[in-house]
Amino acid sequence: MGKSKKTLIVGATPNPSRYAFVAAGMFDDRDMEFIPIGIKKGELFGKEILDLRQKPALEDIDTITLYIGPDHQEEWIDYLLSLNPKRIIFNPGTENPEFFQAAKKQGVEVTPACTLVMLSTGQY
Repeated sequence: MGKSKKTLIVGATPNPSRYAFVAAGMFDDRDMEFIPIGIKKGELFGKEILDLRQKPALEDIDTITLYIGPDHQEEWIDYLLSLNPKRIIFNPGTENPEFFQAAKKQGVEVTPACTLVMLSTGQY
């Protein structure tokens, strides 16, 4: 499988009409490692959705892909940055200048982009 970039899908949901669900499906199809986390219960492609409110300790997170809007990010920013990701992808509608700054200050690569497009075009 080569060196996998472990991706944390923040805002994961078992609802198939949501982009976070579609992204998980694309990771699954490509045999790419992902961890779904959010406040919705359920599972995605055989993986239990972790409870964001419990702020679980996670290791070796390469990329965080965000599917929660700026209004709901504030209480999670410190937690997400504490996971020391190499980059954070801010999907359309999740852009947040405050979060951008905090991430950049910590040396995290900030990518305002669509994960689905990046995966489809091989830019991931």
